[in-house]
Amino acid sequence: MLRMNKISKVFSTDLIETHALREFDLSVAEGEFVTVTGPSGSGKTTFLNIAGLLETFNSGEYFLDGEDVASLNDRQRSQLRNQKIGFIFQSFNLIPDLDLFDNVDVPLRYRGFSSAERKDRINHALERVGLAARAKHLPSQLSGGQQQRVAIARALAGEPRFLLADEPTGNLDSLMARQVMELLEEINSEGTTIVMVTHDPDLARRSQRNIQIIDGQVSDQQMFAQAV
Repeated sequence: MLRMNKISKVFSTDLIETHALREFDLSVAEGEFVTVTGPSGSGKTTFLNIAGLLETFNSGEYFLDGEDVASLNDRQRSQLRNQKIGFIFQSFNLIPDLDLFDNVDVPLRYRGFSSAERKDRINHALERVGLAARAKHLPSQLSGGQQQRVAIARALAGEPRFLLADEPTGNLDSLMARQVMELLEEINSEGTTIVMVTHDPDLARRSQRNIQIIDGQVSDQQMFAQAV
């Protein structure tokens, strides 16, 4: 599903060059649930942004679902991202003055779906995360865990093959974090490939494989027999 070979990313200013990734190698098979850990500044966010086609890279190869990302122009990258990748962020990124239905609808409007298809996708996604009955509620009327489930519904409505999650439980208490993790595990069991950045070692152990990044490189990998 994802294959990176010797990816390098350098951020340059007038005074300094920062090597965020250094000949970074990683492959993720279709249907895997992979967690990524590492200290602050290790390159986790840069990796996630490149994986999600939000940033370019200086050198190396990146193939996403068989597509050579380096050969794509901006429009093609955007199209690939919109069609195949879903994003879940720590801060939820919900629009406060839109109800849940319209929050889930926002990215679908860029896909050119008819209003009827968008409605079906939104209702199915909200039902999938257990919030169909609250479709007309505002984000402020929900708990943090419920808001994160809305963010997951927004990602799922586009039916992505590849889900990228950046600290999706970072703003939640332990109970809500477990509930969100259980939902992600269920989504993965249905075939969606998931890569999740986390600082929580207990959550990392629930994935199929944990990748540790230090100084812009994969420093260690640990396989788990199955999600707990």
